[in-house]
Amino acid sequence: MKSVKEIVDSWHAETYRRFPVVFERGKGAYLYDSSGRVYLDFLSGISVTILGHCDDEVNEAIIRQVENLLHVSNLFYIPSQAALLEELGETLPWKGRVFLTNSGAESIEGALKLVRRYASLTGNGSKKIITFRGGFHGRTYGSLTATAQEKYHEGFEPMLPGFVYVDPEDGEGFERALEGGAAAVLFETIQGEGGVRPLSDEFLSFVCRRAREAGALVVCDDIQAGLGRTGRFYSFEERGIVPDVITLAKGLANGLPLGAFIARDEVFRVLGPGTHGSTFGGNPVSCAAASVVVRRVRDEVFLSRVREVGEYLRNKLEGVRGKSQRIVEVRGRGLMWGIVLDVPGKEVVNRCLERGLIVNCTEEKVIRLLPPLIVTEEQVDEAVSILEDVIGGLNV
Repeated sequence: MKSVKEIVDSWHAETYRRFPVVFERGKGAYLYDSSGRVYLDFLSGISVTILGHCDDEVNEAIIRQVENLLHVSNLFYIPSQAALLEELGETLPWKGRVFLTNSGAESIEGALKLVRRYASLTGNGSKKIITFRGGFHGRTYGSLTATAQEKYHEGFEPMLPGFVYVDPEDGEGFERALEGGAAAVLFETIQGEGGVRPLSDEFLSFVCRRAREAGALVVCDDIQAGLGRTGRFYSFEERGIVPDVITLAKGLANGLPLGAFIARDEVFRVLGPGTHGSTFGGNPVSCAAASVVVRRVRDEVFLSRVREVGEYLRNKLEGVRGKSQRIVEVRGRGLMWGIVLDVPGKEVVNRCLERGLIVNCTEEKVIRLLPPLIVTEEQVDEAVSILEDVIGGLNV
C-alpha cells in the first residue's frame, strides 16, 4: 500500500516544496504527525488557524451547520451568512458593504474590480492602481499583477495593464505615480511575504492623505496582518489611518476557505446585480465558523491578550538577537514577527522542524513567526528556546 507522501508526490502538481511530514491531527498550538510526534506550530497554516487547531467552539459551530445545510446558492438568504455579516459590520470604521469570497486572491480580485468600476462611474479619469514593491497580494492574474515582485511574474507575462509600482517609504516616487490621477492605492501595513516588513506610520499617513487629495481610493490588504494579528482587529487601526476598502481571508474561518472584500457603502454601490459573483463565496459552513472567529477576536480582552503576549515574544526575540551575530534585525508587531538573518534561513527552518517547531522563511533570510493568537508565554518560551539553539548553532 502506498504512503500518503507517495500518492501526493505521484499525482499532485509539483507546485509546492513540501516537508516530509504527514500531519494527522492538531489541537491548540500543537500538531501531531503520523508517527505521533508533537510539533509547536508557530506558522498557523500561514496565519490561518488563528484560534488554534480544532478550537472547540469553532468545531461545534461547524458540526451544527453541517447537520443542517452545506450549500445553497447566493440567490437565496443564508442564516449563517447573515450572522457573520452582522458580526463583521460591527467591526467596520464606517457604514459599509461586504462581499464574501473563498480566498485572499479572490478578495483582492474583487477589490480591483470595485476600484476600477468606481473610477469609471465617478469620472475619476484614471484606472491606474498603485502598489508597493515587496508586497504580496495573490497568484491569480489581477492579484499577481498587483504583487510588485518580478520573481512571481517570471514566465507569466504579460501582466495586466494599468499598474504602477513604488518602493516603500518613497514619498517622491509615490507623488510621481499619482501624476495623471489613479483609481486606487493598494498596500499591506506589514508586508508579510515581503519579509515581515512594516511600512512606517508616517509613510502610510502620507500615502492615504495624498491618495485622497488625488481622488484615489485607499485599499488595505489585511489578509495576513488583520483579524487580530497585530493586537487590533484591523492592522490599520493602530496606524491612525482609515482605508476605503479592506480585504480579508486567511484566519477568517480558522481553516475553512473564506475571504471578504469590504468597502464604504458609497463605494460598494457601484457593484450592482450581475457585476460580481461567487458560487461558493460565503458558504454556510465557513460562515458559521467565521462568526465564532470574528466574535472572539474582536473582543478587547482577547486583543489585549494578543498585545501582551506579542510584547513578551518581542522581548524574548530581542534577547536572542543580543546574543547572536547572525541576527541582523527583529521586526514586526503583535504576533507577527520576522527574524532577519545574515545567512539564508532554510537551514534554520529545517532544524527547527527536526526539533518540533514549525516556522518558515520568506525573502530567503527572514524567519517568519505567525503563532496562533491563543499562544501562551510558556509556548513562546518553548519556541524561542529552540530558535536560540538553532540559530546559535549555525556555522560561522
